Amino acid sequence: MAPQVTDRGLKSIVWQKIKATVFDDCKKEGEWKIMLLDEFTTKLLASCCKMTDLLAEGITVVENIYKNREPVRQMKALYFISPTSKSVDCFLRDFGSKSENKYKAAYIYFTDFCPDSLFNKIKASCSKTIRRCKEINISFIPLESQVYTLDVPDAFYYCYSPDPSNANGKDIVMEAMAEQIVTVCATLDENPGVRYKSKPLDNASKLAQLVEKKLENYYKIDEKSLIKGKTHSQLIIIDRGFDPVSTVLHELTFQAMAYDLLPIENDTYKYKTDGKEKEAILEEDDDLWVRIRHRHIAVVLEEIPKLMKEISSTKKATEGKTSLSALAQLMKKMPHFRKQITKQVVHLNLAEDCMNKFKPNIEKLCKTEQDLALGTDAEGQKVKDAMRVLLPVLLNKNHDNYDKIRAILLYIFSINGTTEENLDRLIQNVKIENESDMIRNWSYLGVPIVPPSQQGKPLRKDRSAEETFQLSRWTPFIKDILEDAIDNRLDLKEWPYCSQCPAVWNGSGAVSARQKPRANYLEDRKNGSKLIVFVIGGITYSEMRCAYEVSQAHKSCEVIIGSTHILTPKKLLDDIKMLNKPKDKVSFIKDE
Repeated sequence: MAPQVTDRGLKSIVWQKIKATVFDDCKKEGEWKIMLLDEFTTKLLASCCKMTDLLAEGITVVENIYKNREPVRQMKALYFISPTSKSVDCFLRDFGSKSENKYKAAYIYFTDFCPDSLFNKIKASCSKTIRRCKEINISFIPLESQVYTLDVPDAFYYCYSPDPSNANGKDIVMEAMAEQIVTVCATLDENPGVRYKSKPLDNASKLAQLVEKKLENYYKIDEKSLIKGKTHSQLIIIDRGFDPVSTVLHELTFQAMAYDLLPIENDTYKYKTDGKEKEAILEEDDDLWVRIRHRHIAVVLEEIPKLMKEISSTKKATEGKTSLSALAQLMKKMPHFRKQITKQVVHLNLAEDCMNKFKPNIEKLCKTEQDLALGTDAEGQKVKDAMRVLLPVLLNKNHDNYDKIRAILLYIFSINGTTEENLDRLIQNVKIENESDMIRNWSYLGVPIVPPSQQGKPLRKDRSAEETFQLSRWTPFIKDILEDAIDNRLDLKEWPYCSQCPAVWNGSGAVSARQKPRANYLEDRKNGSKLIVFVIGGITYSEMRCAYEVSQAHKSCEVIIGSTHILTPKKLLDDIKMLNKPKDKVSFIKDE
């Protein structure tokens, strides 16, 4: 087993950078400050630090910049905000005139490049009270140690809506995403070779060209950076339509399954134990969660009771029972084991909740879904008639519309598009006329729906020799892409570079270093190259898992995966349904 990596990857890197560029920059011994955050920076700080970390940096109170606040004129204020007109206007309100200033002085740190118009507005209004005004170039959320998000779920609508009146909005969103992706590269100290998936849409190519241009500019004007040429890393940009199957399939690995089947919002899981309502946050500070989140539910259900038996046998407090009531008794008797057991109770509840959803209906669905996704059954026999596989799901009254739509989509993906007549019949039979856009609108992502595509489906790696569970035979497409990128097997026509290819990936060498024996896992990572991936329009939890699996297998290359936001099947179908609606019907308006 690999040694436990204690640092939290991307989260630690981001926190260290914020410490160095913000807190160390304005620190004065024995001086406390108030900190003001907007919506984005609240999420950013919550993802990489705790309140105790902020206290250690001399922050007494954290306030929301949008809310009305009482003045504290004897204290200085640290503003950590996005460079948007909304956040800047809120700042200016705090320093209306000398007699009305809310704070003694202001230190402003922008997440990203601040447009001249906003900067001049600040300069004209209250330059005397400002002690610092800097851009720190972290405009993304480090969600996990190897996962980031730009936190722009509405980019999905702008990038894929067919409405020509959105063209201007799309250009603005593309520019903003490119700026954000550059801050990911800068935070990792990388100037990667940028490449993209060339077909069927041109979003990836447009975004890749923008990122390449902005990377060049960034490293030209960043005097502190020692990086001038390309580093040993790759950045791959992909449109969401590259793998529709993984977005709608029922996944049975723990994290993906829980977020699909249970109402987990903001990583908060609510459960009942001992008759009381409780909640737990699923985060990387919980070692047990990190250990089991990517495992198959069957393994998790074996593992947690084993861990519990270990603890309970220490005090022989239960007779080998691992029911929740027995554990509640155990916790009362042994306060000192409470913390350890609490985590396990949370995950046992989570696993049991997943199984309660899985057993009655989902289990039957999974066999159908796997057969359709792979085109072969569990015995490896080719599926001759996909419609025959699909029908039992459509006739089953216990499946809800979302599950039936997911199955219909897998059927259409498996035959690479269908006829209008066939699709109409399916929609009428299942009585989903009102939801039919959840199926039809996939065509805006470049996925063949109607009519059938004349092009063959891309070939997949043969993984039949890999050990797997019968209901989890499908491997997300991203895993093939990551492995091929690291082994330098991606077709240059299909995956062109916008820039020159970094020497390490062009056949001249260092990637093959993974064949050499390595002494130390962490040292290895420091010397190794990075493969940064960005998917336009969301990634799934199963795709996040693949980034970790591939990094584990290829020790000389760490995969960092990210997107506009994180997907669950239901949310994605809701978003796809809205693609052909006018913008004012879609419930978001972003502050530009």
